[in-house]
Amino acid sequence: MVNSATLPISLVESKARERAYLLLDEGTAKEILGPFDRFESPHLEAQNIVPQSDDGMIIMQGTIKGRKTLVISIEGSFQGGGIGEVSGAKFAGALERALKSCEAGQFVYPVIIYDTGGVRLQEANYGLLSIAEISSVIVALKKYVPVIGIIPGKVGSFGGMSLTAGLCSALIMTREGRLGMNGPEVVEQEAGVRELNAKQKPLIWQMIGGTSRLNANLIDEVVEDDIPNYVAAISRLWNVPSYAERTNQYDAFLNMLSQIQLETKISPEEAQGTLQRRQEYAPVKENAQDGQNVSRGRIWFDAFTNGATSISETPSVLVADAELNGKKARFIAVVPNSESKFYRARNGEFGLQEAWTVAKYVRQAIEEDALADEKRLIVPIVDVPGQAFGYHEELFGIYLACSASVEAYAVARQSGHPIVTCVVGKAISGAFLAHGMQGNRIISLDDDAIQVHVMSKKSAALVTMRTVEELDELANSVPSMAYDIHSFCSLGAVHELIAGVNADMPSLEQIQQVKNMIAKAKENIMQSSDVTLANRLQSKIAIENGRKASIAVRGKIAEQW
Repeated sequence: MVNSATLPISLVESKARERAYLLLDEGTAKEILGPFDRFESPHLEAQNIVPQSDDGMIIMQGTIKGRKTLVISIEGSFQGGGIGEVSGAKFAGALERALKSCEAGQFVYPVIIYDTGGVRLQEANYGLLSIAEISSVIVALKKYVPVIGIIPGKVGSFGGMSLTAGLCSALIMTREGRLGMNGPEVVEQEAGVRELNAKQKPLIWQMIGGTSRLNANLIDEVVEDDIPNYVAAISRLWNVPSYAERTNQYDAFLNMLSQIQLETKISPEEAQGTLQRRQEYAPVKENAQDGQNVSRGRIWFDAFTNGATSISETPSVLVADAELNGKKARFIAVVPNSESKFYRARNGEFGLQEAWTVAKYVRQAIEEDALADEKRLIVPIVDVPGQAFGYHEELFGIYLACSASVEAYAVARQSGHPIVTCVVGKAISGAFLAHGMQGNRIISLDDDAIQVHVMSKKSAALVTMRTVEELDELANSVPSMAYDIHSFCSLGAVHELIAGVNADMPSLEQIQQVKNMIAKAKENIMQSSDVTLANRLQSKIAIENGRKASIAVRGKIAEQW
């Protein structure tokens, strides 16, 4: 509803439902799964949190400039715009219906209004699963229509949801908007105030604000906060002949990262100039040091590849092709490197170089197998304690680097590459989203040291304003908040749990046992011929309890579409 009044109509100051109504042509808006359908989160009351009847997620159909549009608008004032099971299922389910319409030749143009801190920590791993599903369908939709993201202000876009923003065809922001993977307070909590002082608000906006992201050529437009400006920007972006496809710029980013020096902190202004010129950096052979640190990721990479030499130029990313049951497979592991110049990514964290390198070698496999009758198996070996929390990581757009890795895996799967994710160690937060969660099947060792979650307990306690002990107690009644692999399995996403394996010193028989399970999972993928993540909603565990709300939400959306 574009108003011609002289006073500006603010998207920043509006609630999520108002935002959707204001963007759509007058009289065309139809809400799907609105508040009177009363699809509330079933996981909040047990934590003494009052649920909201729309779970903070607004889904609305209509038109913009006469073009059929799906607006998804996140309510930042409810649980910080965090994604839980119901809100995530509404988001993913609506995009999945739009995809079906596009596949049938009836194009629907998605517009996503971000106001989110990422995963709702009170539902933790439900949010992780939902964001993986949202990411997958955004990648699939871009084959048919552009997906436009808007980050007006207030909360901004952080956490795993920043990865979905990075996947959008184009992004619109205001000067008030912020875009980053790790919120400033979380970076300070994880890395210390000397790394980043979250109270220095001008510095934060210079790093991750809308104008800074535009100056760094990481987004497409910054607009003044008035409805006609957003509508005009959407219309312009719908009609451009091509998009930046920043998630494909792995060579440019890796060349740039290899040449920056971190002896002193790089200023936001210098970083913006460097990012602007990223296409100009020539490839150089960086003398990257490898600490050869022992980790489960390295142990299992060597086990699966018979000690093959990694083809990756990044020491912390191991990549090799090896035979599995007589067929070529690509194995990828992220490992610690105590000698990395990116000091916040020395302990196996998924950092800037790690994310862009993974994207590069997954894309390489796609390109090499483009004409092959049978695409090679890809095995992400997961032992990642999380993404890198650091000043330079946010400055140089770690959200986009992780988006690139997500998209590479999603494109590989959707192109016919079977992907079997093998969890051997920690699988934490954005690192797991970027390296593992896009697999057709997830298998895991049954081991007490394996953790699956969205954040360290220390930071989760800070954000939820609870103690670590209180979080542990809540996890007993809300399995999605727990860290152990059995609780994650109870959500229905794990294809096989492999018992009786020594994760740190596997025998030859145990290595063969895991290889056989990978081969079995691959065969299951080939028999199903499904290239989506729908299997996570179809397992017996998911149907009976693990994803009941996710399934019910999608069913209701299908009825109302």
